[in-house]
Amino acid sequence: MLQRIHHAAIICSDYQRSKRFYTEILGLKVVAEHFREARNSWKLDLGLPDGSQVELFSFPGAPPRPSYPEAQGLRHLAFVVEDVAACKAQLEAQGVAVEPVRVDEYTGRRFTFFSDPDGLPLELYEAG
Repeated sequence: MLQRIHHAAIICSDYQRSKRFYTEILGLKVVAEHFREARNSWKLDLGLPDGSQVELFSFPGAPPRPSYPEAQGLRHLAFVVEDVAACKAQLEAQGVAVEPVRVDEYTGRRFTFFSDPDGLPLELYEAG
């Protein structure tokens, strides 16, 4: 039945700012980009090396996402990386605030969190 996650969809408040963040700072590759005139909305498909994707949408007037306190629904989006500390340093060098590296008490793997331009929680999780 289910095989893997194909994509995660994100609605942003400022399309150009988020596009820059996901492509230039996080390094995701543009797969396709479309302006949907009837919706006055952009749709940007971004690819990761394993073939999974992040879809970035802009919808005029979309309400902000409740993050703190955490609301029900999707909690965060996690990305696998080889070295959490190295990725943390790269993000911080580009002005991204990143939480301290922690160790997952169940797996023993290192991880950390940071936020996209709209406050969406993103996680870096070290490959095992």
